[in-house]
Amino acid sequence: MAILAIVQQRADAAQRVTVPARWRCAAWSRSIRWLRAGPVVQDGPVSGVEVAEVAARLRAAGCVFAEEEARLLIDAADEAGADLNGLVAERVSGTPLEHLLGWAEFRELRIAVGPGVFVPRQRTVFLVEEALALASAIESTPVVVDLCCGSGALGMALATTLVAEGRTVELSAADIEPAAVECARRNLAPLGAAVYEGDLFAPLPDDLRGRIDILLANTPYVPSDHIADMPPEARDHEPRTALDGGADGLDVFRRVVADAPEWLAPGGRLLVESSPEQAIVATEILADRGLLARVAESEEHYATVVIGTRPRWSDPSTSCVR
Repeated sequence: MAILAIVQQRADAAQRVTVPARWRCAAWSRSIRWLRAGPVVQDGPVSGVEVAEVAARLRAAGCVFAEEEARLLIDAADEAGADLNGLVAERVSGTPLEHLLGWAEFRELRIAVGPGVFVPRQRTVFLVEEALALASAIESTPVVVDLCCGSGALGMALATTLVAEGRTVELSAADIEPAAVECARRNLAPLGAAVYEGDLFAPLPDDLRGRIDILLANTPYVPSDHIADMPPEARDHEPRTALDGGADGLDVFRRVVADAPEWLAPGGRLLVESSPEQAIVATEILADRGLLARVAESEEHYATVVIGTRPRWSDPSTSCVR
């Protein structure tokens, strides 16, 4: 009995009531358990009594989509020979469902995740879609780097789509967290991607310098003072380095932008997710480093992406397009 798919949907209206405007960032789109939705497609029957019993425990802990989660946990226990009661107890205590399953759904892909690894958010699908639109205009083999890669979900989704279209991709990834690097290597190995461990650009090979066409950087952008207010699923189970963006949420973004021009190819793009409130400051940071800046927004995904382009000409005048 295997779960073939779980489709996570976002309940915008509920989120806007629950989450203040300043918190419209990646951590909220998946972490709030009662916003997790998803019809589950199965290839075998599951005991209705067993599902009902597990769902009752999950619902009492605040899981609105308890039946879907119950089926996923039952299937995970069956496949791994694990103790179902133990899995349910961990879920009730706040452990992310994805960490218990060992995978997360992202753009119809099953992404391996595990304890101590940032779980990809559904809103970040929009960043990948923006990157795919840009990659479609690149005639040669695109050079792609997934920085702050976590599980490698962004690079995996982008490269998998391009490969399915018959294109080749030169993909690399990097993260500072050892658990994330190990996880990303598992996910990206079938794509032949190299995954490096270290701080931002530091571990990347020099031969990537000045060659990157698409730089995906899912930097942390929750302000430090607000980490304590995050749901325990994120706060207690994901690395602080993947969540904490400093005083205004843009500290890591500033560091990426500071070095991005020397790593990007002429015409290369840097794509970073932000909150709507941070986007204006983010574009100013990009412009200060000579990158042409614009903001892309999606009501469907409830997402904001800031894009910086290295000009193809020398000594450019910068611009900012909203």
